[in-house]
Amino acid sequence: MLELRRLRLLRELHIRGTIAEVADALSYSPSSVSQQLSQLEAETGVELLRRTGRTLKLTPQAQILVAHTEELLDSMERAEADLSAAMSTVSGTVRLAVFQTAMLRLMPPALRELRTKHPNLRVEMSQQEPADALNETSSRNFDLVVAEQYSGHSAPHYGNLDRRVLTHDPIRLALPARGGAGNAEFDRVHHLEHANSLPWVVEPDGAASRHWALQACRLAGFEPDLRYETADLQAHVQLVASGNAVAMLPELVLRDQRHALRTVDLPGAPERTIFTAMRHSSAQSPAIRAVRKSLHAQPGMSDASNSAILATPADFDTVD
Repeated sequence: MLELRRLRLLRELHIRGTIAEVADALSYSPSSVSQQLSQLEAETGVELLRRTGRTLKLTPQAQILVAHTEELLDSMERAEADLSAAMSTVSGTVRLAVFQTAMLRLMPPALRELRTKHPNLRVEMSQQEPADALNETSSRNFDLVVAEQYSGHSAPHYGNLDRRVLTHDPIRLALPARGGAGNAEFDRVHHLEHANSLPWVVEPDGAASRHWALQACRLAGFEPDLRYETADLQAHVQLVASGNAVAMLPELVLRDQRHALRTVDLPGAPERTIFTAMRHSSAQSPAIRAVRKSLHAQPGMSDASNSAILATPADFDTVD
C-alpha cells in the first residue's frame, strides 16, 4: 500500500520544483526527502523522477500519482471537517496567513472575538506576502489567507481555493500635514501630477502596490522619484508625516493618521480588494469557518455566510 506521507512529498516536489524547497517547506532535511521519494519509487515499481541536467522532472507516472494525491488529501480534509462538525464545540488549530495591514487593523478585534466565543480554538497567524500566502494555502501549509490585490493586478488564482471579497479599500495620495516647517513644496500638491518632483516611498520591487503606483504616476504624465523602499507601510507613514516623501496609501493604513497626514484623491477613485481564501475541501470545517466568519463580521466588511456575494471578475480583474 502506498504511504500518503510519501505521496505528499511527491506532490510538494511537483509544486515547488526542487528537493531543497520541499525540505524547507516541510522542515525536513533534503537527504530525508530524497530517501522518502526513492522509497516511493521502490513501492510503485516505476520511475517517478528523471534528472535533466541539474533539474528533477516528474515522469508521466508521477503526474498520475500527484493527481490522485490531490484527491486523497481533499477527501481526508473533508472527512476531518465533517468529524469536527459533529462536535459540540469549535476547537482545533487554524493556520492563518495575512499581510501586514490585515495583521495590524483587521486581526486584533477578530482574534479578541474568537477568544471570547471559542476559547478552545487556537489561531496561529503568520505575516506573508499575498502571492506566497495563496500558494501556501493552496498547498495546505495554511488553512485560511487574508490577501490583497490592486486593480489591474490580479493575485494568483488556484482552482482549489474559494475566494470571497472582504472589503474594498480606497487608495489616496498621502502627504505631510499642511503647514509644517520645510513642507512648502508638499503643501502645493492638490493633484497627483503636482507630486512629480517630490521623493516617493514605495514597497520593494515585485510588489503589486509598487507596480500599480508607478503606472498611476506614468498615466499622470511623470516618472516618480522612487527614493525610499520598504515593505513596512508604517514606515511609509512615518516618512510621509515627517515631510520626507509622498506615498500612495490605502485607507486602512491612513486610518488614525489624519493628524499627521493629509490626503489627495486619485483619478478614478482607485481601491484595492481585500479578500479571504480557503480550500474548498475545508469548507465544512467549523474552526476555519469561525475564523473567516469573525473577519467578515467586523464593521465595514462583507458577509461571509452562505448567502455572501462571491468575488466576481470585476473584483479580480486583469489587464494585458
